[in-house]
Amino acid sequence: MSIKSDNWIRKMAEQHGMIEPFAPQQVKENGTGRIVSYGVSSYGYDIRCANEFYIFTNINSAIVDPKNFTEESFVPIKSDICIIPPNSFALARSVEYFRIPRNVLTICLGKSTYARCGIIVNVTPLEPEWEGHVTLEFSNTTPLPAKIYANEGIAQMLFLESDEECAVSYKDRNGKYQGQTGVTLPKA
Repeated sequence: MSIKSDNWIRKMAEQHGMIEPFAPQQVKENGTGRIVSYGVSSYGYDIRCANEFYIFTNINSAIVDPKNFTEESFVPIKSDICIIPPNSFALARSVEYFRIPRNVLTICLGKSTYARCGIIVNVTPLEPEWEGHVTLEFSNTTPLPAKIYANEGIAQMLFLESDEECAVSYKDRNGKYQGQTGVTLPKA
């Protein structure tokens, strides 16, 4: 496997629709000033967070059970910012829609701007032939409320290309998160 460069990412996005919408270079400003950057970087792509959030709450004293998950554990909001309570987390989705090639595995890592504030981004790998909006999890590890900005950079995708195609892709397995749009909660 080899990690792919900015030129490969541009080619795959422009010719094969791997990332939509696509920013072919780093965007660091919008009409209101500096933002957390997004777009193509040297060896990855910095994705943005959409303005749809699910903030974790325990007002119902629910047990978090991945096999029997209830939406009652979250408060949905639509906003340009999300305030995550201390020692809690929120779910969101990427602005970008991904179509991962059959011979590529994609790894997501948080951006240092947020990590240095105690905000950890967790995303499982995007498997070969997975497609959809990425559901993002933000953990606020601090004892203070933490702010996330919609439509700005939040995490970086790294693309690892294999010399051969996998025998069975996520699409072949009919993966339960295939083609997801919006924030997708756990499915058993």
